[in-house]
Amino acid sequence: MDLDALAKAHPDHWSKATAIRALALDAVAAANSGHSGMPMGMADVATVLFEKHLKFDAANPLWPDRDRFILSAGHGSMLIYALLHLVGDTQFPIEELKNFRQMGARTAGHPENFLADAIETTTGPLGQGIANSVGFAMAEEIQRATYGRKIVDHHTYVIAGDGCLMEGISQEAITLAGRHKLSKLIVLWDNNNITIDGPVSLSDRTDQIGRFTAAGWHCIEIDGHNPDEIDAALTEARKSDKPTMIACKTHIALGHAAQDTSKGHGALTDAGQLADAKAAYGWSYGPFEIPADVKSAWEAIGKRGADERRTWEERFDAMSRSKRETFNRALALDPPKKLSATIKAFKKQTSEAAPKLATRASSEKVLEVLNPIMPETVGGSADLTGSNNTKTGDLGVFDVDNRAGRYVYWGIREHGMAAAMNGMALHGGVRPYGGTFMCFTDYARPAMRLAALMQIPTVFVMTHDSIGLGEDGPTHQPVEHLAISRATPNTYVFRPADTVETAEAWEIALTSRNTPSVLSLTRQGLPTVRKDHKNNNMVEKGAYVLAEAEGKRQVILIASGSEVSVALEARALLQAEDIGVRVVSMPCMELFAAQDDAYRKRILPGGAVRVGIEAGVRQGWDQWLLGERGKFGKADFVGMDRFGASAPAEELFEKFGITAQNVADKAKALL
Repeated sequence: MDLDALAKAHPDHWSKATAIRALALDAVAAANSGHSGMPMGMADVATVLFEKHLKFDAANPLWPDRDRFILSAGHGSMLIYALLHLVGDTQFPIEELKNFRQMGARTAGHPENFLADAIETTTGPLGQGIANSVGFAMAEEIQRATYGRKIVDHHTYVIAGDGCLMEGISQEAITLAGRHKLSKLIVLWDNNNITIDGPVSLSDRTDQIGRFTAAGWHCIEIDGHNPDEIDAALTEARKSDKPTMIACKTHIALGHAAQDTSKGHGALTDAGQLADAKAAYGWSYGPFEIPADVKSAWEAIGKRGADERRTWEERFDAMSRSKRETFNRALALDPPKKLSATIKAFKKQTSEAAPKLATRASSEKVLEVLNPIMPETVGGSADLTGSNNTKTGDLGVFDVDNRAGRYVYWGIREHGMAAAMNGMALHGGVRPYGGTFMCFTDYARPAMRLAALMQIPTVFVMTHDSIGLGEDGPTHQPVEHLAISRATPNTYVFRPADTVETAEAWEIALTSRNTPSVLSLTRQGLPTVRKDHKNNNMVEKGAYVLAEAEGKRQVILIASGSEVSVALEARALLQAEDIGVRVVSMPCMELFAAQDDAYRKRILPGGAVRVGIEAGVRQGWDQWLLGERGKFGKADFVGMDRFGASAPAEELFEKFGITAQNVADKAKALL
């Protein structure tokens, strides 16, 4: 490629784009680690986007009506770090770039949303960013319909690479965006034809333009190094009534000896080759050195949106007080003042009525009282609405002709749904929840993990939570999934025993600021076990004494979810033999572990034998059976140690020994 011709044809643009390339080379060389090629190849596209199209104010990176920029190809993180430094973001002084990939730096190996305000999402695993972007665009549409175009009117721009488009999640994402005509979503594909192993043709022959077109996207093909073509394509994209994919034909590691090779993907650290590349750019400056005129030009770009932001603030101040307060409350993740009283009233009514309900149905009843007072909730299901019980009558359906709708029919797209919900939460002003069968956490798992890593309160409603779902059989019966979710740091896993505990779990999930929640809910009906109303949220403690021993306490039965009622039945059998039994309901292990030692000691004192009861595998339970003053040889577990079977639920619980009699027998054997 003739770099001299590019430089001469567009000298101002060239100097700004070259600053990105030079910083990427310098940072990766200093770290002796990283990915140089993508930032070098996409520098021209990023320069035009930031200079002429992206609506942002570097001094106010959290301005609610900013355009969102998502680097889905997160391995090219030096692209966004270089951009943020150049435009004058105060969180990215040159020292941060010099510390690329080092301990304590904001400039992590992949962009991390919790390290800097201007980083919208964590994009390590390929495909997650483009899937997040669908949620960003949906949230923008919902809020624009709610608050008006004067308050919410922005785009979501994504830079994605071949890897993002090969990952299966991308198909779920692009078909969703096409179906919903998310015209504010613009994807810039870094079409460089290179993966780590070699040319794309080694593993793929997909016609990406044809693929996106078939999914309902507007597609444009351009030279990704020609600023005029880039500008024209972005201008055209912003006028489309469809989401747009711009195929930017680029050269990975432009100007370097590794250009257009798989070596260009990774860390380009050879000093001689680095010097040669800079010479080819006409860049005669030292490491991390940016000439004053280039830095000044970039800082002017960073200030370009300041006037627009101030005008927006004036419009926002002119909006009605109630709308302003709702907007700000939702953005701050503050619950409505009515929430606590609403939950208390619901709990009291439920304790008195004592219904027998599947907790998936309990969840629906809770949502029926919460969704009307929380306009920020957005529900949905992966084609299991009637099974997950996630839709309430007040929500309305999100669609092309009803952008204010708050219920999304996600289709059979658990992977894409979970990632898009994360995008909604990251966009701000929205509290998303979505449902599927619990065994399909296997499909949603990458996004569930990232929700925990990103510290966002996405709510994953997982119904049909055990062998209790019955006849669908072992393919659909989760046995290990509770353990998998509990093994994930910064995740609340709730397994409520009845409608009251379900309400308390929802209260925690919808007031959480930094932690996602998994609600594990039954298909089969469960009796109400909380018949004595308490204003306090007992689930908030993680575990609590549900029934105390009569006489000397010899046994502690600890159970969650559908097995709490089994524990109560076992208690009755044992108490009939004058064996004192305490029943502890443990709906959330993570919250119990967070309590102080004094509380945990009150709930699980030493001395008594212990039996854990849960229709899942034992992994995770020994912390409470053998730890916390428990003893080996004085504890046992009733649950699953294999996959399930296809049969009615009652027969399955009998077959696998999850019965009151078996629990009682296990307890007596320990005495």
